[in-house]
Amino acid sequence: MNDLSQKAQEIAAHTRRLLTTGGYKSFSYADIADVVQIRKASIHHHFPGKADLVRTVVAQYREEARAGMAALDHQLNDALAEIKAYVDYWSHCIKDGTSSFCICVMLAVELPTLPAEVAIEVTGHFQELVEWLTSLLEKGQNEGVIELKDTPVVEARALMATVHGAMLAARAFDNADIFQEIMQPVLNRLLGS
Repeated sequence: MNDLSQKAQEIAAHTRRLLTTGGYKSFSYADIADVVQIRKASIHHHFPGKADLVRTVVAQYREEARAGMAALDHQLNDALAEIKAYVDYWSHCIKDGTSSFCICVMLAVELPTLPAEVAIEVTGHFQELVEWLTSLLEKGQNEGVIELKDTPVVEARALMATVHGAMLAARAFDNADIFQEIMQPVLNRLLGS
């Protein structure tokens, strides 16, 4: 993904912002052209179609997410601390407005109507996230620092869904604090509190 030209990177960055606020169907190349000061036809030079553009943006997003998960594993190497850091990351992003919503969550809503190449990237993101969370929950359970009521994979899916639901609630109520209000009891439950 690092082989994009500077203009293609600008196009992708603006597309990411548009995806975060409205999803796949919320924008056109005209919306991008005005902001990045390029003709619509020139966008096609970088990304032949909207599906190519969005697939690239989601692939970049997945790459960043994988790097973030790997960095947490390397820096913390503590299951509970990594889960808390993941939750804190989203809490911080929602509060400061840097990324108030996961683009893959926005796109998942549209999954039945997305082009196949985009849908594959979106589904891949969720699979990787669940695998990572599952590994953390298994590790924490084995070390006796995390209490699970169900299998690690079921708990991982539930945790992921709760994080994304808390994002939605924070957006719906226009209150960033709601995210942490929802997530804190979940973290407490993992601790057996």
